[in-house]
Amino acid sequence: MNIYSLLKKLIPGWLKTLIINFYYSKFSTQIKIKNVRFKQNLAVKRLKKKDNCNVIFLSLFDSIWKYEDLYNLLIKDSRFTVTVVVIPHIFKGNIQMEIYNKTLNYFKNNSYNTFSSYYEENNTWLDIKSILKPDIIFFTLPYSYTLKKYTINNFLDRLTCYVPYNFGNSHLFQLMHNQLFHNLVWRFFAESHTHKMYSEKNASNKGANVKVTGYPGVDKLLRKDYSAAFNWKLKDPSIIKIIWAPHHTIDDDKSFLSYSSFLLYSDVFIKIAEKYQNKVQFAFKPHPILKNKLYNHKDWGKKRADKYYMLWEEMENGILSDGYYIDLFLTSDAMIHDSGSFLIEYLYTGNPVLHTNRDEKITDRLNSFGTSAFNQHYHAKCEIDVINFIENLILKIDPKKKSRKEHFKKYLVPPNGCSASNNVYNEIVQTLF
Repeated sequence: MNIYSLLKKLIPGWLKTLIINFYYSKFSTQIKIKNVRFKQNLAVKRLKKKDNCNVIFLSLFDSIWKYEDLYNLLIKDSRFTVTVVVIPHIFKGNIQMEIYNKTLNYFKNNSYNTFSSYYEENNTWLDIKSILKPDIIFFTLPYSYTLKKYTINNFLDRLTCYVPYNFGNSHLFQLMHNQLFHNLVWRFFAESHTHKMYSEKNASNKGANVKVTGYPGVDKLLRKDYSAAFNWKLKDPSIIKIIWAPHHTIDDDKSFLSYSSFLLYSDVFIKIAEKYQNKVQFAFKPHPILKNKLYNHKDWGKKRADKYYMLWEEMENGILSDGYYIDLFLTSDAMIHDSGSFLIEYLYTGNPVLHTNRDEKITDRLNSFGTSAFNQHYHAKCEIDVINFIENLILKIDPKKKSRKEHFKKYLVPPNGCSASNNVYNEIVQTLF
């Protein structure tokens, strides 16, 4: 009996099935990637013959819009027709019309060329592929949080692009770099060479579609010509402005993320805001998904969550900020958070920042890039640590200032001597024209 026959006899049937399914899955994924890449190459050749390309941005949330500067670059170029298409967010099987309308109003009110995917007259969601005939599609999320007609599988013969909705810091390499979406998208624009390395090590396509551009979401934080809107209630410059930004991961599954310490600090921050009423004003900047999580939490529910959010809106030295946040960052003095992307993004302001640590193993849930950023933070394990941070702000004590500057120069400056949005724009133009 040869070795093959012996193994065939000894391996149980269930294990054979598992092995076959594993290799079939890998093989079929590679075939799909190659087929899609072939279609995309044909699309590039087709577009090189056109005088004008239709570009659409698919947006579910205004709060994670990272494409403003890129949109402005494209719309000024006569070779592109550019549209922001607002599409629905689906949470637990239900379309969130409140979020949809909020996002739609944001883009309309800010003079974007906006297209509503919802046709109210007959309560239908439009086929934007046949109506707008896009050549290039920018996604804002890699997840299927919307209707199937607005996911990447409906655009495999077009040039699809993705800028991460957050500055990647998670240990979940498969989720952040190796979903089928990441492998199929035509261009995956990475935040840094470290992030490209994560794709090369983890993605089925070995990061073949990844281009290092820097992170467009922070471009405005680096622009010296940008004048941020001041939306804080108290105008006295001597009053310190602190953002509190809790994450949405209030569950207990620490194998996933579970960054959020909101349940531990929700009452604490109300008390602190009252204590420092004459010295500090706070912006409550929750993750956009947190409210829905609280609606479904056994100890909260809709009534309590709505009341809590309203409390911040009505507070004399507090505001509720649940949308676009770059202006908020630029007009603040400090941040306290347990967020994901803000771990890196807020470092672009140069301001002091405190991380409220939910447990002792936060860095186990971060990648190397995230851990490096985490080390530039002050850390709070309890209420006293938060109060000490605020007291140091009042006294202008900031021993980590020099370290943050060095970290910025080493890790956070975008490549090629220009902004991340310019790098994305240049990649598209140089490929197509």
